[in-house]
Amino acid sequence: MPKVDYLLTNALVLTMDEDLTQYDPGAVAVTGDSIIAVGREDKLRRKYTAAHVIDCEGKILMPGLVNAHTHVPMTLLRGLADDLRLDVWLLGYMMPVEREFVSPEFVYLGTQLACAELIRSGVTSFADMYYFEEDVAKATAEAGLRAVCSQTVLKFPTPDATSFEDSLAYARDFIQRWKGHPLIVPSVAPHAPYTCTEEILHATAELAAEFDVPLHIHLAETAIEVENMREAEGIPVVPYVKKQGLFGAKVLAAHCVHIDIGEMRTLLHANAGVAHNPSSNLKLASGVAPVPKMIELGLNVGIGTDGPASNNDLDMFEEVRLTAFLAKGISGDPTAIPAATALTMATRLGANALHIGDLTGSLEPGKRADLILVDISPTHNSPHFRRDPQSAYVQIVYAAKATDVTDVMVNGKWLMREHELLTLNEADLLVQAQEYAQRIDAFLAEREQSLLSKLIALGGSSEAESFEVQVKVKLDDPAPVLTALESSELEIVRTRHYREYDVYFLFDDPVQGRLRYREDEFIDKKGNVTNVRARLTLIGPARESQLKHDVLLSRSRYLAPATNSLRFYREYFNPKSEQVVQKDRLRWLVRFKDTEFFVNLDRFEKPDLGYFLEIKSRTWSRKDAGRKAKMASQLIELLGAAGQETVTQDYIEIIQTD
Repeated sequence: MPKVDYLLTNALVLTMDEDLTQYDPGAVAVTGDSIIAVGREDKLRRKYTAAHVIDCEGKILMPGLVNAHTHVPMTLLRGLADDLRLDVWLLGYMMPVEREFVSPEFVYLGTQLACAELIRSGVTSFADMYYFEEDVAKATAEAGLRAVCSQTVLKFPTPDATSFEDSLAYARDFIQRWKGHPLIVPSVAPHAPYTCTEEILHATAELAAEFDVPLHIHLAETAIEVENMREAEGIPVVPYVKKQGLFGAKVLAAHCVHIDIGEMRTLLHANAGVAHNPSSNLKLASGVAPVPKMIELGLNVGIGTDGPASNNDLDMFEEVRLTAFLAKGISGDPTAIPAATALTMATRLGANALHIGDLTGSLEPGKRADLILVDISPTHNSPHFRRDPQSAYVQIVYAAKATDVTDVMVNGKWLMREHELLTLNEADLLVQAQEYAQRIDAFLAEREQSLLSKLIALGGSSEAESFEVQVKVKLDDPAPVLTALESSELEIVRTRHYREYDVYFLFDDPVQGRLRYREDEFIDKKGNVTNVRARLTLIGPARESQLKHDVLLSRSRYLAPATNSLRFYREYFNPKSEQVVQKDRLRWLVRFKDTEFFVNLDRFEKPDLGYFLEIKSRTWSRKDAGRKAKMASQLIELLGAAGQETVTQDYIEIIQTD
């Protein structure tokens, strides 16, 4: 008679396999990291002897839940800033705090705290997307959980990278060293189409395909994301990322709230997984994903909690229940997502969405021993009806709670027995987490009145490209430049004429940067004003030293529409002093060696500084910035301004030192 390590008996076994097979009373045999057999208890008792026979006392024995999308280190940011607009929440609180505090130590602790919460709520696998993802992987593996760990890549500087090239290099190294781990599947995560360049999307897709690992991305989360994509590219979000080659990889697409039937079919044909995040989408007012239609089409749709800073917990029982309720409420059809379907999404379909369905998600011989026991004896889940085989799924989805999970096994190893965590010191984690909370509170209290916070609070703010290449030349006579523009082989894409009225707000603390209020008057060929635009720009101090070729590189810039009066902004920001600048600007967008540059010919009226030629280009890429810096100097020479005084300061700095 074969001997196994564990024989779990006296259980209502929900296999969550393709046929939704149940055994009551049932048993599961485990040896090493895998399931050996699943079936009726009497049959398995006759077939196997076991080193450990576990009496499950009539509990439900089922696969562990799969959290299909989250950001686990953000447990340390739980409850930090709630009930705010998304831009205020993200730009005003999350990103500043992350830039200040997120480190390998922060990520490791946050992941440990999350793992404790996940284990207690019956989660055995999850898909993460964050920074310093190797430290997420280390903490997760030590806790004993299974995870797809996805290294984030953004066009912005991040806590673990000064440029997206650094993030890509980190992701490659991480994937190479962790691929083949028994618990961790390393992955890459281009954050979202609106936070990545086309180059990033192509590069991450190629990286994921090269190593045959998943690619984790946010897609079509908000209506405004979809509207902006249509306006900018003329196509919806899913066709856009398909155009960038994303579906050459094994995609896990989080949210997909605002997609149509054609986009669903595209995802299906690409074998992409979808992570539905009901609580987060509701809390951030993003909308409700068309889950019933996705399921009807045959998409692998899992369920995720999203991060603890936007949910605010990792309770998958809550998400499963809400998935079923939302589908019913939105459609008016109480059969839209039955309990069995919702639970399948949280187990087998979720594992398929993460592209680890061959390993986990159901109780079947050959799969890993990732399983949980759920006590259905408490008052809130009594009595029990067994006439209908669907009753067991109903009990789990509509009545059970995360606290009913008593035991958790992953990869054949117990992580929790009778509510006791075996791989984590929960009390110590809670103390360390509170210490972080106190430090973050102090940081936010100190910066509450910062320029960035106040700008973001106005709404509509966005972060501009990380690297701004600019070179200026003081001109004695603008005529040669005008002649060169007309006669050179430069391709002129478009021409604009502006009259610009700037008011710079200056402050005591140079680290705060400078705030510019600008009114642009658009002038037509007859000299008439055709349009007026007003906006605010927060210009940070230079972050990098001057490059060769007399080029100034890299200043942080945040933009916001100026919908109020100058007087309002003067009283709102309370600057120490002001500087007024008025100039007439001729602007050309030119293409030089297949690269676009802005050429500005500025005539200063107030103060009277004469003429300046300015060459500008912006990019998210540090490598591209260096290339453009060299080209900007070549462009100066082409325009006949070589040999004249080159200036590497912003205009306001020139005025202040003049």
